[in-house]
Amino acid sequence: MFPTPVASLAYNTAAYENAPLVKPTGFREYDARWYFEKEINLMGIQALGMGLGTLIRQMGIKPEIVVGHDYRAYSQSIKLALVTGLMNAGCKVHDIGLAMSPMAYFAQFELDVPCVAMVTASHNDNGWTGVKMGAQRPVTFGPDEMGRLRDIVLSGAYQAAAGGSYHFVENFAARYIHDLTHRKPFTRKIKAIAACGNGTAGAFAPQILRALGVDLIEMDTTPDFTFPNYNPNPEDMKMLHAMADRVRETGADLALGFDGDGDRCGVVDNEGQEIFADKIGVMLARDLSSLHPHAIFIADVKSTGLFATDPVLIAHGAKTDFWKTGHSYIKRRVTDLKALAGFEKSGHFFFNAPIGRGYDDGLVTALCVLDMLDRNPDKSMADLYRALPVTYGSPTMAPHCPDEVKYDVVDRVVAKIQAMHAKGEKIAGQSITSVVTVNGVRVSVEDGTWGLVRASSNKPELVVVVESPVSKQRMRTMFEDLDALLRQEPSVGAYNQTLPD
Repeated sequence: MFPTPVASLAYNTAAYENAPLVKPTGFREYDARWYFEKEINLMGIQALGMGLGTLIRQMGIKPEIVVGHDYRAYSQSIKLALVTGLMNAGCKVHDIGLAMSPMAYFAQFELDVPCVAMVTASHNDNGWTGVKMGAQRPVTFGPDEMGRLRDIVLSGAYQAAAGGSYHFVENFAARYIHDLTHRKPFTRKIKAIAACGNGTAGAFAPQILRALGVDLIEMDTTPDFTFPNYNPNPEDMKMLHAMADRVRETGADLALGFDGDGDRCGVVDNEGQEIFADKIGVMLARDLSSLHPHAIFIADVKSTGLFATDPVLIAHGAKTDFWKTGHSYIKRRVTDLKALAGFEKSGHFFFNAPIGRGYDDGLVTALCVLDMLDRNPDKSMADLYRALPVTYGSPTMAPHCPDEVKYDVVDRVVAKIQAMHAKGEKIAGQSITSVVTVNGVRVSVEDGTWGLVRASSNKPELVVVVESPVSKQRMRTMFEDLDALLRQEPSVGAYNQTLPD
């Protein structure tokens, strides 16, 4: 019988080589993330595979699964340890090799396989690893499945089963590339930058974009797991600033930035303006609702209020449902409500038929952005951006907060804001008009200014976002009041980034 995991082990010891290390906090709301070797070892990954295979059987799903890995020094080793556990639990494994996360999701459809386990830490710093999992395409695991998986693994309740096997799918990337490029090229001549941050997308994105007639400028497209320039995270201002500088240098029509595992896309316009992903979502919703009147869209609670107030969307009869942040939450909501698309401020976008298959794919998002430009030949990206009503929004700011206490911190902040609302107290100098607690707390005041505090689902951090339709100063005032509440919590540390000037 395989040993039951332990929560801590001393590195470089005999015990470390003979026992599975699995830190419980690695089981997040909708995927798994650990710092490799400090929070999980290879035997721990094997235990995870056995637990996942056991859960799949308990769910009554055919025990057949696609696996892939991102471009990090240790990802292939982690994937093979996971495969060992899956096979021991009786799973038939289809290994697509080096891949972006959307390639693994596509493989579920292309290979007609029900389950997926993609080894990736996305944009997390080098040293992190993780697994994105699903058993009902196109959705991935949410809190219920992750909780069941956690309990199976940590208690050692995995069950061995016969029938496990392994098959490597040769040159699977060609099938994914064909799927995205088997369409008409763009009619408009578009000069675009593909910024990949030396992540996995660099191995695939340039070929796809060039095949569709894009005049492409490559930027950090050589995969390098040391991430020598910046982490591949198109929500991070360092990457966006680098993209903006390259646009100004080259005169490109736009820059498209992809995250470490290729399921997100960020955009910089032809004037070097970094466009936050929620505003790109509104632009795409405008474009798509002109083709599909009365469309339903999903937006996460971090996203701009324009999804509800934009006059163009209202004129097209579009409806937007605000939902929990997290790729699994939005993906499932898009499926459940049969929405045309779902948008996260982080850049995870989801498109249902006739555009996509419901999962998040940074390349599909990029093609939708380019299609939008193609349908507006007399307008630049900056023109389309300027057509939106002006709001003043922050980047996603993330003060450090340990995984063990972050949810308790947010619960206390929620309670304080709810009490302020009940007593008629003000925040940011105005009366509170709404308090939405579907995911942390999103508090709005009379002039439409709002702020959000929630716990990060995959890092030891909180998430803070503020926006005002009035002014930068109103945005700052909201931030200052929320920050003052957070400063009452000793466990809340420094922010990863602050408000722009």
